[in-house]
Amino acid sequence: MIYLLAGMCWSLAATAESIRVVTEELPPYNMTVNGRLTGLSTEIVQALLEEAGVEASIQSMPWARAYDIALNDANVMIYSITPTPEREPLFKWVGVVASSRWALYSNGTSDIQLRTLEDARRYQIATVKQDVGEQFLIANGFQTGSGLQSSTRYELNYQKLQQGRVDLWISNELNAAYLARAAQDNPALTLRQVLQIPKLGGADGLKIAFSRRTPDETVEHFRKALQRLHDNGVFDAITEKWL
Repeated sequence: MIYLLAGMCWSLAATAESIRVVTEELPPYNMTVNGRLTGLSTEIVQALLEEAGVEASIQSMPWARAYDIALNDANVMIYSITPTPEREPLFKWVGVVASSRWALYSNGTSDIQLRTLEDARRYQIATVKQDVGEQFLIANGFQTGSGLQSSTRYELNYQKLQQGRVDLWISNELNAAYLARAAQDNPALTLRQVLQIPKLGGADGLKIAFSRRTPDETVEHFRKALQRLHDNGVFDAITEKWL
């Protein structure tokens, strides 16, 4: 009875402090299909909200805007976000929503060879504004407007690569393959992975996080709800459906 009353009190508090959930168009993790937001990560977040007993709408927007809102506003959940040493202190982290691997890609017919990241400096690289790929390259001395060609949508970068407007594209592996298939292309023919970037991704590749101005009690409530999704098999069932 005590636990039930505590849960009810938390639910009432959470309703009073309404949670805003923001994300971006990163298929197949988060994407709008026929006017409905869906995707691997989105389905997990929807299940998480239900498990936590919290009603909240999810808004999809350009990543730079979602990131800025989560940096500065209170009670904001953001997904799918890659943790980095620079980002770690900026958010309150709930847990992993999906694994990911990152790489630099060339067009499938390109003969570009990269042994190290340094070799990529001579090329034009497509990025998405303020996403982890762009932030990683900037942290390693690349510059937007010269070597980096920044845009707001991932599919635009795939198009630019295929049209020869850039030489390389930094992308999440699953996202790259999905966008190629969405363009009715065979990713094995139109994309060539020229350099893996192990510092981005892996088992902790994509996470759910809250803004710093979110109460610790709220974050902990969602951490426990996420653990229950693992324990009851819902998390794995959603992941297997999409992968």
